[in-house]
Amino acid sequence: MTYSKQREWLEIQQYLPNSYQFTENYQPTEEWWNWKGHKVHLDCFRNKKAPVKIILFHGVGTNGRQMSMIVGGPLSKDGLETVAIDMPTYGVTKVRKGAVVKYDDWVNLACDYIVYELQRDDRPIVLYGLSAGGMETYHVAAKNKKVKGIIGMTFLDQRNQQVRDETARNLFMSRVGSPMVGIACKIGLGNFKMKMSTASKMSALCNDMKVMEVFNRDKTSAANKASMEFINSYSNYHPAMEPENFDVCPILLTQPDQDRWTPLHLSTPFLDKIKKVDVKVVMLENGGHYPVEQPALDQMHDAILEFIHKVTK
Repeated sequence: MTYSKQREWLEIQQYLPNSYQFTENYQPTEEWWNWKGHKVHLDCFRNKKAPVKIILFHGVGTNGRQMSMIVGGPLSKDGLETVAIDMPTYGVTKVRKGAVVKYDDWVNLACDYIVYELQRDDRPIVLYGLSAGGMETYHVAAKNKKVKGIIGMTFLDQRNQQVRDETARNLFMSRVGSPMVGIACKIGLGNFKMKMSTASKMSALCNDMKVMEVFNRDKTSAANKASMEFINSYSNYHPAMEPENFDVCPILLTQPDQDRWTPLHLSTPFLDKIKKVDVKVVMLENGGHYPVEQPALDQMHDAILEFIHKVTK
């Protein structure tokens, strides 16, 4: 399966400003990369002359093509090379038969992909992540230590009870469901799957209800099912480096000011612990969690571009 045969992203992009919509002459190329038997899909805007590469991570309600639409494509117009990865069980990546995917696999895959790109050439790499992908940029940078900057649309430490309470679908899922998931894994039910919309506040993914209708039936993003092992490992992941010790690279948070899922106060407890590198927060006016609105989209693009130039000059 490729995105040429997937219609939901085409429907979503109709709600984006015209300049963000793909055309016959402006669209990503599709590549595949083998990682431990997984056929990993890469949504690419390749540019051999680009001074910087940006690797994009989706969250638990999005996929790589949706990252390309609002971040990867616009940055390519500025002469940058971008690659959006479909993590296993999301997008059109083909999961190895019999594999039970954990969040740890997402982090390890990303680390290995960075090494792969650096073996191709030595151009600097910056990471961008939306939603859960924001914290993934931190987890990857802390483990890999080979990137020049990380940008997140939220930095959520799921070990924090308040973060769990406010990002879960309800308090029952946070206070009861989460421990039950851990028990399920211990008794051999780790491969049992549930919709991420059952576990999380997926209804707040996008503030445009017509776009949300599309997301809700997209099994490659918001309607995806995840295993108990994935949910448990995501909720309890311990970074290779705690925030107090993080000294790898500067950090940018691009925070939509109308984010109904992960408002600013859920990221600041984690970011406030980081003292050894610069941390900047840019608020995006009128933007939802997955922003389709203006001026949020243009403000996000400008903030990312300024940050990239600063950390790679």
